[in-house]
Amino acid sequence: MHPTLNPSADAAETERARRRAAFEAHKLEKRLCREVGRAIVDYSMIGEGDRVMVCLSGGKDSYGLLDILLKLQARAPVRFELIAVNLDQKQPGFPADVLPNYLRGLGVRFHIETQDTYSIVKDKIPEGKTMCSLCSRLRRGILYRVASELGATRIALGHHRDDILATLLLNMFFGGKLKAMPPKLVSDDGRHVVIRPLAYVAERDLIRWAEHRQFPIIPCTLCGSQENLQRAQAVALLREWEKKFPGRLDNMLHALQNVVPSHLLDARLHDFAHLEATGRPDPEGDRAFDADLWPEAPPAGVQVVHFG
Repeated sequence: MHPTLNPSADAAETERARRRAAFEAHKLEKRLCREVGRAIVDYSMIGEGDRVMVCLSGGKDSYGLLDILLKLQARAPVRFELIAVNLDQKQPGFPADVLPNYLRGLGVRFHIETQDTYSIVKDKIPEGKTMCSLCSRLRRGILYRVASELGATRIALGHHRDDILATLLLNMFFGGKLKAMPPKLVSDDGRHVVIRPLAYVAERDLIRWAEHRQFPIIPCTLCGSQENLQRAQAVALLREWEKKFPGRLDNMLHALQNVVPSHLLDARLHDFAHLEATGRPDPEGDRAFDADLWPEAPPAGVQVVHFG
């Protein structure tokens, strides 16, 4: 016997689902705007009269960056311009009409720069080798030139929190440096200020926002299709940590904002050579591994030794 169909009940459930989805989307939008706005303020990224060149690749991160900056522009206490810039690298099969059509629909000022860096990278890099380094250098130089031509005072990139932490791990594991991506820096040529307004934003939120906004994503077929990249390994490690230990990635980001040079090993940052007993208490001192400094328990693998 088939259950009795109840169109009214089905319609009510559909409406409840729609309202829940709208509520969650509104919460996500507020969080994204708050985190981007906080990063902009914390690092003085954008000021009165700035012309911000938003680098748009066609991926979820750069779409999200432009989308949130447009929302903040409408309500910000300072006036600033936005101009979206895409570098068409002449990759085979690249849908050249997607971004222009999308940006025209938004009414956003934009510039498409066409440079065949794809052929250069394919010619210079042996088959099977990672193309990211050369591709990145070529792209960076072109974008700097375009920024000068457009009179941009800021170059905005779509790197988010997880990108910053993955870079930290890459530099630690493979470069032997305690170094990540700064939220704001001066460009290689010394002529531009590069900003990362998504510095506080988790990648999972950008994924959800891209799905909600239905951005016309353009996949990268040059470097994005390469497997076994070191960065992919770092990203996988971060995702595993976040899944097993929610909040760990936020703690890692906070650690980058709370550096204690006296408890690292870089003699260029702390004068170990002239360090002597003063007879005065040191608030940092040798309490670096005291259990009560952690909110719950010491990290896995750390043994707390109590002295009598």
